[in-house]
Amino acid sequence: METDGHQRIRYGMVGGGEGAFIGAVHRMAAALDGDYALVCGAFSSDAERGRRSGTALGLDPARSYPTLDAMLAGERALPEGERMQLVSIVTPNHLHAPAAIAALDAGFHVISDKPMALNLAESRAIAAAVERSGRLYGLTFTYSGYPLVEEARVRVARGDFGAIRLVQVEYSQGWLSGPLDREGNKQAEWRTDPARAGLGGCLGDIGTHAFHLAEHVSGLAVEELSADLTTHVPGRRLDDDVAALLRLDGGARGVLKASQVAAGDENGLRLRIHGERGGLDWSQMEPNTLTLRWLDCPAEIVRAGGPGLAPSTLAMLRTPAGHPEGYIEAFANLYRSFGRAVRGGATIPPPRGAADWFPGISDGLRTMAFIETMIENSAGAQKWTRLAPT
Repeated sequence: METDGHQRIRYGMVGGGEGAFIGAVHRMAAALDGDYALVCGAFSSDAERGRRSGTALGLDPARSYPTLDAMLAGERALPEGERMQLVSIVTPNHLHAPAAIAALDAGFHVISDKPMALNLAESRAIAAAVERSGRLYGLTFTYSGYPLVEEARVRVARGDFGAIRLVQVEYSQGWLSGPLDREGNKQAEWRTDPARAGLGGCLGDIGTHAFHLAEHVSGLAVEELSADLTTHVPGRRLDDDVAALLRLDGGARGVLKASQVAAGDENGLRLRIHGERGGLDWSQMEPNTLTLRWLDCPAEIVRAGGPGLAPSTLAMLRTPAGHPEGYIEAFANLYRSFGRAVRGGATIPPPRGAADWFPGISDGLRTMAFIETMIENSAGAQKWTRLAPT
């Protein structure tokens, strides 16, 4: 189980069995660089489905466990050189916190799908478990793993556009325009169920991605927000459309829009940032292009693999210019960075902007605070609500 002269990181997965979408994405991302080996899993709350999932993935039947607790106990009983080293959590949101805390307390690193938990209180409990365990915790805010998102962040940070004035982020989907959640669609069912999804529907699912991307690239923290949460589909229990005005530090202003009822839209995540001298424009559906527009000179098109890219951007690229890279590769960049931190014995992520940075506890707490502040403001009469530091 070696690659490039080093042992692959042994990992187990919670969730991600038959019929799941995101578990397969995580497995592909972990496999892309040959850094990881899936050795065990508790793939489903249905023990038989979990067993079938393990068989389909070629696992030893003895390491396809019926529950997370069984997996943690079974793996801890194995010799250190055979047991898993980390747990990948790809369940619906309501299981993120209990799974993460149990795995950390059992001595395993954790990489989790987002959002971090159901609410900020659960997120703080995860942070406490990280602190007492001394283990790593990572979150797959996927879009921060795109090379040209990193290029955009670098160009803002080095002052290419001058002081930032405007931050505009939009995440537009249409797949929940109808009542799929009442028609047997498994992905829609749990995402619109407050008990499993948490406080926010569209807000927690894709609004957190938009918020994280905006702060990550701009380097600015949202200080106050004014929110509007809407549920368009009759009978739906969580929001399916959200908007917010943002006040960021340094005096910048922002707009965030996220919707899952924009009928006909696919995965329209777009970020625009403008400063005194110019701005940038990046879209997830055309991820290998970054457009730069200037106040007093022609626009520029920056391409993945092309000339003039920052070293940290180049480190995230895998193919020559003109060869499409996208969602799986962005996920894989986060897994690769997390794996390097595991091998290096780190207990916290590198600082933002450092080589092999990945989202961690601070990103999780920040996005959960964003969800709760959005809900508080939208439900109340107050025009602006402070988004407190976490």
